[in-house]
Amino acid sequence: MQETNEKINVLDKGFVRLVDFMGGDQRAVQSARVSFGAVSKGEELDKRLIKYLMQHAHHTPFEHCYFQFHICCPIFVARQWMRHRWGSYNEVSARYTEVKDEFYIPDTFRGQDTKNKQGSVPDSQLDNTALRKIYEDSVEASYAAYHKLIEAGVAREMARGVLPVCQYTQFYWSVNARSLFNFLCLRMDKHAQKEIRVYADEIAKIVAEKMPWSWEAFEELNKQLPLGSE
Repeated sequence: MQETNEKINVLDKGFVRLVDFMGGDQRAVQSARVSFGAVSKGEELDKRLIKYLMQHAHHTPFEHCYFQFHICCPIFVARQWMRHRWGSYNEVSARYTEVKDEFYIPDTFRGQDTKNKQGSVPDSQLDNTALRKIYEDSVEASYAAYHKLIEAGVAREMARGVLPVCQYTQFYWSVNARSLFNFLCLRMDKHAQKEIRVYADEIAKIVAEKMPWSWEAFEELNKQLPLGSE
């Protein structure tokens, strides 16, 4: 597949873009059947095999299918993303290039979840207008400080230290389907942070299009997963 410029917008300034894809449902089937020296046995039996592989955790055949994505997301989302180590990453470097004025500004703030220490919950009592002003002022001040340091001759690799983790970054992510399904299982879950769930939701749509049999089997196995972020 040739590189495509089609971007799916996510959050306020982010995106997901499928750069390349190799394999598919039939590749997973072929990789599984080669163990017995066999090939495709027709759509019905091949789909049944995909379902069996998914349900019984025979996941190695899915490792022969590859996706490559171009991702633009806030740094704090990228750091959660890169906890998924079974993939290859190349990220833009603020040592080599000056940082652009691109920062994630949430529309609505959430409150701290008192039951889940790492989670958040909707909170209608929060004054979003006032809180957004505090947030934006802080971002603007940090970016202004960054440029003052650059103009004073400070190296980019040091000046970037004043920037917040809501700064947008970009990276290429190459991942096999087995690892990708693991990512989706964890990041589409309701306990995942909303800002990464919206990315997982869009990636899930791409996987469903490229590997419909595998996605159907995965979805059936993980019925508790939301199809979209609230």
